[in-house]
Amino acid sequence: MEKKGFHFRFNKQERSGIFFLLLIIFILQGIFFYIKAKPFNGNKRIAINTDAQSRLDSLKQESQISALKIFPFNPNYITDHKGYVLGMSSKELDKLFAFRAKGRFVNSAQEFQQVTQVSDSLLETMSPYFKFPNWDKKDDSKKHFHPIEEKPVEVTDLNRATPEELMDVNGIGPKLSQRIVKFRDRLGGFLVTEQLYDVYGLEPEVVQRAMERFQVHQPPAVKKISINTATVEELSKLVYITTDMAHAIVRYREENGAFGALDELSNLKVLPAERIGRIKLYLTL
Repeated sequence: MEKKGFHFRFNKQERSGIFFLLLIIFILQGIFFYIKAKPFNGNKRIAINTDAQSRLDSLKQESQISALKIFPFNPNYITDHKGYVLGMSSKELDKLFAFRAKGRFVNSAQEFQQVTQVSDSLLETMSPYFKFPNWDKKDDSKKHFHPIEEKPVEVTDLNRATPEELMDVNGIGPKLSQRIVKFRDRLGGFLVTEQLYDVYGLEPEVVQRAMERFQVHQPPAVKKISINTATVEELSKLVYITTDMAHAIVRYREENGAFGALDELSNLKVLPAERIGRIKLYLTL
């Protein structure tokens, strides 16, 4: 029987070539893993020039302020909106408001910085607009503030207030003023001033300040929905009623008969107690 030869035979020169090829591959892999495993020496190639960055921020702030038409003002009476426009943070404004709540006044740009802790760059851009009142010089040891004659606050109809007018209230900025207007549009107009408490993000103390400036003078004509005949879809269209609440109202009506009084809504646990008063504004028997 004839033996079959092995077809994969290599001569000496071919074996040498294969050996060197494998050696090169091995060396390249070793170099690759060495470079990959080599730890970073910690030298930072990119360094931030903090002085330059601070100057850039200052220039940016100056350009933003210069683009606005700002008239001289007494910083003791700065509003949230104006402070926001000028670049102050809420913490800096809160420090000034707390200082003023004690019946005290800042008398110079330096005192303003001491109270608010604003940066030097921000003070530099703001202070040219500061206008402090005259002081009585009879007693240099005491500075008697000459209060500006305050005009009686004019109460505006809440349903006609513009976002800019709303921002005159301390605590209401651009976002909250827009949110108030959008909520008013969803309601079709405020029926009672207390509905301001239902605006998301509006703090109670801010609402109280807003109610000194704005009241509902002309509530809109609202077509009330009959609680005894309205469908789930009709009920859930109201801002204060979710779909689950609407189902609960209809289910209660089917199980217990028609509502005899709107106060029976308090029997539905799914309805938050603080929301029932608002819901009743839009319902009828």
